[in-house]
Amino acid sequence: MYVVLLTYTAPLEEVDYALPDHYAWLDRQFEAGNFLVSGRREPRTGGVIITRPMTRDHVITIMETDPFVLRKLVHYEVIEFQATRTVPELNACNEALARP
Repeated sequence: MYVVLLTYTAPLEEVDYALPDHYAWLDRQFEAGNFLVSGRREPRTGGVIITRPMTRDHVITIMETDPFVLRKLVHYEVIEFQATRTVPELNACNEALARP
């Protein structure tokens, strides 16, 4: 699994202008089953995305299609982690626990 940290590199006015396109992109990623969670960071300096298990290359390929990235409004960092404990509701998303 991956946590993707987005940090705004442009003024919030520019970020806000691109929000509708970013939200549409997020909708497509959730519909495709790529993302589990997304949201704003507090204070509002960027965002956080938690992905389903996939390859790092796939995460980067997806992130490179984000309108925020295409418009150079954010920097993103991809952090891989192995979830070793999960609440029962997320067991099916945890690749370590989902294996027979």
